[in-house]
Amino acid sequence: MSWINSIRPKIRGLLTTKREVPDNLWVKCPETGQMVFYKDLEANQFVIPGSNYHMRMEAPKRLAHLFDDGEYEIVPVRDVAQDPLKFRDGNERYSDRLKRDRNGTQLQDAVLVGEGTLEGQAIAAAAQDFNFIGGSLGMAAGEAVVVGMMRAVEKGTPFILFAASGGARMQEGILSLIQMPRTTIGVQMLREARLPYLVVLTNPTCGGVTASYAMLGDVHIAEPGALICFAGPRVIQQTIREQLPEGFQKAEYLLAHGMIDMVVHRHKLRETLASLCRLLTAEGGAAKSVAAAERSMIVGRTIEKLARSYEDVAEAEPVEDGERDA
Repeated sequence: MSWINSIRPKIRGLLTTKREVPDNLWVKCPETGQMVFYKDLEANQFVIPGSNYHMRMEAPKRLAHLFDDGEYEIVPVRDVAQDPLKFRDGNERYSDRLKRDRNGTQLQDAVLVGEGTLEGQAIAAAAQDFNFIGGSLGMAAGEAVVVGMMRAVEKGTPFILFAASGGARMQEGILSLIQMPRTTIGVQMLREARLPYLVVLTNPTCGGVTASYAMLGDVHIAEPGALICFAGPRVIQQTIREQLPEGFQKAEYLLAHGMIDMVVHRHKLRETLASLCRLLTAEGGAAKSVAAAERSMIVGRTIEKLARSYEDVAEAEPVEDGERDA
């Protein structure tokens, strides 16, 4: 019976040992609770197949899906002061949190800037990563946005921004708020150079980011269901002590009230951005033969026609004056 005793520990080990399963093997839909295999979700551009819920995307994946063949060059951003206020959030130092998020995201800060081609047209683009301290706007993130805009001016290309942020970074105090006028000046530089500035508002876009460069684009596109606001609905409801309308501050609500230009499914986002870049940089004889005001009207009507061409996106409905004031 000695052979039984020799194999008994092995049998016990097979029965008691648990296989290690990666944490991100399955992803749960926040809306429906549907479980989706991570590889399937990634192949579907992080859109839940059943509910069409748009999950957040990391900045490198955003840019890879935007540029031709997923290839782009990262635009270098100069270093800024680290933790100038020596901020401590509870028991954690801000400098330690920066190190942790840099290790977790492999990014230097919340904004990644790249340049490449979109359907053959040269562009510059920046994407905010919500995984890096909530995509918050600090000195490094503000510097990255400005550098991206300046690179677009230097190269004479359109600039595309993917916004995803909880607002200004509290750990940097007034230094983070200074980035709002800095980025606004960058937007003005694009306008003076007559270059398109396209903004894609993703879930969520809030606070100081919404109050500055995220709402200063030539065309504002939102992903379905994205929360777009300055103060969140919970804060507003607790302040005014009134029940808010259904879907308040969501992309579809803002479209119906004229705050954004279109709501576009992520699968159609790339072709929409490419069409807008071609439209806003057209230099044909027809464009030269009309006055600037007439050309602006033509472009506006074309954008509206493009926005209404999507069957799966809610169209803005007429709003009564009383409802608009609300």
